Amino acid sequence: MTKIIVICLFAGLVLDLIIGDPPKLPHPVRLIGRLIIWLDKKLRCGEDSPEKQRLKGGIFAFLTVFLTVLVTGAAAVFSYWLHPVLGLLMCVVLSAYCLASRSMAEAAMSVYRPLKAGDIEGARRAVSMIVGRDTEALDEAGITRAAVESVAESTSDGVIAPLFYLAIGGPVLAMAYKAVNTMDSMVGYTNDTYQYFGTAAARFDDVLNYLPARLSALFMMAAAAFFNDDVIGAWRIWRRDRRKHASPNSAQTESVCAGALGVRLAGDAVYFGKVKKKPYIGDDTRPIEAEDIRRACRLMYGTTVLAALVFAGIRVLIGCLI
Repeated sequence: MTKIIVICLFAGLVLDLIIGDPPKLPHPVRLIGRLIIWLDKKLRCGEDSPEKQRLKGGIFAFLTVFLTVLVTGAAAVFSYWLHPVLGLLMCVVLSAYCLASRSMAEAAMSVYRPLKAGDIEGARRAVSMIVGRDTEALDEAGITRAAVESVAESTSDGVIAPLFYLAIGGPVLAMAYKAVNTMDSMVGYTNDTYQYFGTAAARFDDVLNYLPARLSALFMMAAAAFFNDDVIGAWRIWRRDRRKHASPNSAQTESVCAGALGVRLAGDAVYFGKVKKKPYIGDDTRPIEAEDIRRACRLMYGTTVLAALVFAGIRVLIGCLI
């Protein structure tokens, strides 16, 4: 089992780095998204009491994860039944689909390119695809800050956390994590629609990301040293600002990234037309610039490689001891 998981970890990561998420191919996470939309329509009712909405939200979260595990597990078992090589290939592909390093970098660079070309409106459109805040009024600094924050946060929940669960339980467990993370991104809001129904999904995501987020912060500090970024600043800002977020996990990597790059992130943002007061993360030692998007992507890739090596090494060590 250890050998298969290590193969899936490295081969899946390489496959993700090479091809990312081809838009014309079927993607399990997109299918999970459709399942979430369908279950949302079947279960959520705005006229229910808050208690009933929370109960239905818990059932919704359970069904989403259960069906994801059932389908991906059946696909892996059936593939192995047909032929072991086909089964291994299926597991590698599922592992690659759990990771989002290349797709996140491509999305961030789609913001970087119009920014460098002076196309602010194009950059606003591009950044609106990767952040939940309203982007219509963002200036160049706001667009850049939003893109860097998204890369920093996605380093944890889009790459390192899936690698973590992949190393523990293979692609089926990693896909279960992706189901939870996708739920949180779709219904884990505190707005009028999902304030109660999305509670279970949001809390489930917080729990599953708690340890990976903190490991991601440490890996990102180590990666910063390889790129001659400010490691001392990353440590200092992480120690000071890692709790400056409504989520217990999001500021972990955001604070490291802000300190390593020497910029200030976060601050007030507009969601669904309402200003949400948020503390700043990092020090305003220099103006943020478009090149910081590229630096954040570089930091994400370095963090990913370090995490993969460490997770695989620990998995092999445990396999030898058991």
